[in-house]
Amino acid sequence: MTRPLIITDCDEVLLHMVVPFRAWLDETHAVHFDMRERGFAEALRHKDSGVVLERELVWELLVGFFDTEMYRQAPIEGALAAMARLSQVADIVVLTNIGERHHQLRIEQLAAHGLNLPVHWNSGAKGRRFARIVADHQPSVTLFIDDLAEHHESVARHVPDAWRLHMVGEPEIAADVDDAAHAHARIDDWARAEQWIMDRLAQGPAPTETLLTQGTPS
Repeated sequence: MTRPLIITDCDEVLLHMVVPFRAWLDETHAVHFDMRERGFAEALRHKDSGVVLERELVWELLVGFFDTEMYRQAPIEGALAAMARLSQVADIVVLTNIGERHHQLRIEQLAAHGLNLPVHWNSGAKGRRFARIVADHQPSVTLFIDDLAEHHESVARHVPDAWRLHMVGEPEIAADVDDAAHAHARIDDWARAEQWIMDRLAQGPAPTETLLTQGTPS
């Protein structure tokens, strides 16, 4: 076995994404992004008409943002300092659904913020990719951080003894995001999350029956 392993998402965990994406849409494409909407089906509308954007255009805009606008993404408060301290006791890997096209850009983006971490790109549910990373590292204990519930469910299925922290680091959307049922905890700020992570790493692998208790403070 090696050191503990933390596998973390990037957008809304380490870096803000939806707020700079919204600003870019408004400034450059005359598109209004209502972040209270669940998903993009109704969230993106033409400002002049209020008509929902076509699905193909939504995808094109997301790709366009990551092509040229990643410099807009600022760190979540406390994330950089927490990563620096946690790296002293654990290996840290970034698992992001940014896609192969933007993989190198993400590596460079994180490095520019002082996060020189291994970055794995992924598409779809993260559980299988997560399991491969864990198999490569053979850690003493594994911990997963992500803002999306579906990834916690997938990781719980493929690596059930991994600790799972649901974090939505963007304050403008956190209150509208339900707790992930397959996470062990929901903590949206790094000031409290860091200590929870340290405690879980010291505790050892997660008991597979432990799931998030409804009403856990966000």
